[in-house]
Amino acid sequence: MAEPTRELIEEAMKGYTDPYLNKDLVTAKAVKEVILEGDRVAVKVELGYPCNGFIAELKQILEERITAVEGVASADVEVTWKVVAHSVQKALKPIDNVKNIIAVASGKGGVGKSTTAINLALALAVEGAKVGILDADIYGPSQPRMLGVSGHPESKDGKTLEPMSNYGLQAMSIGFLVDEETPMIWRGPMVTQALEQLLNDTNWDKLDYLVIDLPPGTGDTQLTLAQKIPVSGAIIVTTPQDIALLDARKGFKMFEKVEVPVLGIVENMSTHICSKCGHEEHIFGEGGGQRMASQYNVDFLGALPLDIRIREETDGGKPTVVAEPEARISQIYREIARRSAAKLSQQAKSYAAKFPNIVIQNN
Repeated sequence: MAEPTRELIEEAMKGYTDPYLNKDLVTAKAVKEVILEGDRVAVKVELGYPCNGFIAELKQILEERITAVEGVASADVEVTWKVVAHSVQKALKPIDNVKNIIAVASGKGGVGKSTTAINLALALAVEGAKVGILDADIYGPSQPRMLGVSGHPESKDGKTLEPMSNYGLQAMSIGFLVDEETPMIWRGPMVTQALEQLLNDTNWDKLDYLVIDLPPGTGDTQLTLAQKIPVSGAIIVTTPQDIALLDARKGFKMFEKVEVPVLGIVENMSTHICSKCGHEEHIFGEGGGQRMASQYNVDFLGALPLDIRIREETDGGKPTVVAEPEARISQIYREIARRSAAKLSQQAKSYAAKFPNIVIQNN
């Protein structure tokens, strides 16, 4: 019997398409090593996105494919992942201790953007990444309540803030600095300055991803984010409703103009399942997010149901991903998190950290 070759092993792996990268692992350059010892094969795979919930399944699939190759008696596949910094808008540099910033946006309010942002951040953390969330909605900060965090952040040096934390997330919000019922009666420049300070004056601790929960619309805050904050990618949240999709398209066009790549679209409140009889109904329309994704040639990251538990759990300070980690809804959030991170992993890397600082000295 002929001994297997690296080409045959790679060919076997090429027959499997990674569901998050939408390409095979050889083409994606995720196969780092193939070791052949007679009829035994060892393979090392390194993915560019956090995927703790997917590793065991992928390992089994690849080992079955490799052992099906003629001459292979056993296969051992080691799957790991590593998040790197990806490129941002021209003329901007990544923030210290933050590899990637992901903006979560919507064209209009009321589509569940903040709920999606917090559950996405928690899902990325559950998958193994180091994650932070920045609440950029200065007028209506909701993340403190959603995270179940109260109190004020510490400042060790009197100049910078230590992020608040819960459920493994680092968090910062204007809501931690002012009373919950205090209205923010600020003009645009004050809002944008506050956003920059919250981002730059927080001592983030070695984050793989910082999720920014943007206010709805395409106003001052979004423009500041696009021009002054180094964003690796954006996610648009919409509902299937025509009026929501109309505004979501404006959000997409804004990111397109400022050269921030859109990682994909999340359709919230996709269907309503009756808690009494189980009847499923598309009360806001059907397939709008999918059609928008097709129209603009971006990924459709997933659809979430209109479910009372999502609202109750998030309002109660324990979002669904941590309140019911095994529930179907939590699994959908984790799928969306993997798809988003996998899409980002295929973008150009940032080499800003590799360049040394040039200092001119007068001797």
